[in-house]
Amino acid sequence: MKKQSDLENYTSKQKAIDRALWLNFEYRLTNQRYVVVPSYETGYFVAPNGHSSFEEDEIEELPSGYSDMSYMDIQNIRTDCDQLQHWQEIVGMFTVMNGELLRFVLHYGVALEKLIRYELACRGHDKEHKWVGFEKAKEIWLE
Repeated sequence: MKKQSDLENYTSKQKAIDRALWLNFEYRLTNQRYVVVPSYETGYFVAPNGHSSFEEDEIEELPSGYSDMSYMDIQNIRTDCDQLQHWQEIVGMFTVMNGELLRFVLHYGVALEKLIRYELACRGHDKEHKWVGFEKAKEIWLE
């Protein structure tokens, strides 16, 4: 990734999309949104929406999530020599986990989403990471 002022340049379209999705999540409480635009030279730019260098029709459509992620997508993330920080941390959790635990989770279909929701409820914050207390957080996360 090469950064020029408020533009980030990536050679991979998917990596640019991943970065824009992360930035949109990270800044979800603000009006700032990030988009992906093809570079005239090579690669793709990640830029704040409304950046003066780009026209609206140049902007790539971002997916709504990762539910259709393929094993090839995961391999590309795992083998990237310069992983995006959020992927590095997510992948790192599984990389250091005992293999028997991973096999147990798959064998018995442990509900990871429910575990994550319960953990977030125990932290007492809402979906915007604002403190709401433990009871309200349970209502929000364990719906």
